[in-house]
Amino acid sequence: MKQRLIFALLMSLILSLLMTCWVTWINLGWSQGFYAQWFTAFLLAWPAAALIAFVCSPAVQKLTLKITN
Repeated sequence: MKQRLIFALLMSLILSLLMTCWVTWINLGWSQGFYAQWFTAFLLAWPAAALIAFVCSPAVQKLTLKITN
């Protein structure tokens, strides 16, 4: 359980940082308020992504095993 929680937190951190950066850049470009908007988007996205990763990871792992076997 501890490993699953840490994995979900770290994976969601990385994905949230990169995806919110990408989407903010697509929507705003390199504007003056880019970093503030990106940080706000990240703060909103990370908790949701962490919860989704934690809840869905067992099912995704099972599906991955089925696909690879």
